[in-house]
Amino acid sequence: MKALALAALLLAGCVGGARFVGEAAAQPRAAAAPKPDGEMRWALYVTLAPAWFDPGEITGGFLTPFWVLYALHDALVKPMPGNLMAPSLAESWTVSADQRVYEFKLREGLKFHNGDAFTAEDVKFSFQRSKVGKVLKDRVREVEVVGPWRVRFHLHEPFPDFMAYYGTLATGAGWIVPRKYVEKVGDDGFKKQPVGLGPYKFVSHTPGIELVMEAFEGYWRKVPAVKRLVFKSVPEPTTRAAMLKNGEVDVAYMLDTPTAQQLKRDPAFRLGFSGAIGVHYLDFFDQWDPKSPWHDRRVRLAANQAIDRRALSEAETLGASRPTGSMAPRTFEFTLPLEPYAYDPGKARKLLAEAGYPNGFDGGDFYPYPPYWSAGETIIGYFGAVGIRMKLRTMERAAFQAAWSGKTLHGVCMCTMANFGNARRCSSSRRGRRIGGSGKRCSTRSSKLSTSERGSVPSTSSSGRAASVPAWPSRR
Repeated sequence: MKALALAALLLAGCVGGARFVGEAAAQPRAAAAPKPDGEMRWALYVTLAPAWFDPGEITGGFLTPFWVLYALHDALVKPMPGNLMAPSLAESWTVSADQRVYEFKLREGLKFHNGDAFTAEDVKFSFQRSKVGKVLKDRVREVEVVGPWRVRFHLHEPFPDFMAYYGTLATGAGWIVPRKYVEKVGDDGFKKQPVGLGPYKFVSHTPGIELVMEAFEGYWRKVPAVKRLVFKSVPEPTTRAAMLKNGEVDVAYMLDTPTAQQLKRDPAFRLGFSGAIGVHYLDFFDQWDPKSPWHDRRVRLAANQAIDRRALSEAETLGASRPTGSMAPRTFEFTLPLEPYAYDPGKARKLLAEAGYPNGFDGGDFYPYPPYWSAGETIIGYFGAVGIRMKLRTMERAAFQAAWSGKTLHGVCMCTMANFGNARRCSSSRRGRRIGGSGKRCSTRSSKLSTSERGSVPSTSSSGRAASVPAWPSRR
């Protein structure tokens, strides 16, 4: 097996403003590049949704769909190793003096997987069909096709974060689909048989089972070394670990801590960390209800001080997650460096007593964001130690997402976000949902609860096999 790194999936950091010119040249190809060879199999912890095959459906908030997008598709500008805003399908771009016009010079001579030529019409079409919404689209007055390989975005007014939304993983608006093909097969047909400009082309998708892709030898940047990729949906961490040990897969994501520790001791495997930007935080669903105990700021502060974030990080991610007091990763531009609340159960009990709950109270349901069940159990234990009694409620991710966005949940959630861009982008995406009592949120697989930045848990590999907790694997 040959190792493959979809490198951009591992990036964590800030994306700068849009006031600059980006430029990059195509990488020279060897005269006789070797043909793609072999197969690499992945065990993922989520079910791959067909919506993730279509960049137009990606509105931001979660990085998971980009596992697929980086393989099947390409963007005008996107994060790449060493450059969080790397020119890709766009060779360069400029910004007008009044900050209202962004002009992109496109790479010429590229073709989609089905042979359609890539032009500025595809860029305009992809942006217009994107469901990103008013956060970005309403700021654009017009998308002008200047020529086959030149396109201009005219804004209503200056928007310094335009590239933070269009040129990063904050949204899928800058990822390009073939206009003629989509118009021919329709949106549903495109999800069933997606066509892109990425290093891999779609072969098949068995819902709930696997996605199969093969190398696209016409890829402009560099032809992949591995011919065939198979993404398998394996919800159970023990099953993912077993498949890795048995050689059924080469990479396993998000293993539980005991399994990760076991693999770490095995020289045949390599455990790694993805360096993800996920932030876990407490969302107090009922804090706006005057009749709820969570309405009292002292109660929310007590919940924050009841949690030992560092111990939680050790237990859940082998210490890879860093406790923080900010909703945005510290490497993001404009992030205010806030310290996490100190672990102080004595102070938590005192705050509860001051709020009128000297004997504690029933806090209702506690929802850990799927699939972080064990972290949820640990947090409930911390709460119980100071008198906050809660019931653990687990849900499948799709059902949880629907209930969460539909505002039908009550109690407390250890929720998560992995928005790309900068601190402003992170804060605007969760505006109105305060944490803790001071408005701080929690982060990482800890919680701030306000909490900790997920350094991501480890992954491993054995002579070609890798595992992750949730981490990124690499091969020895």
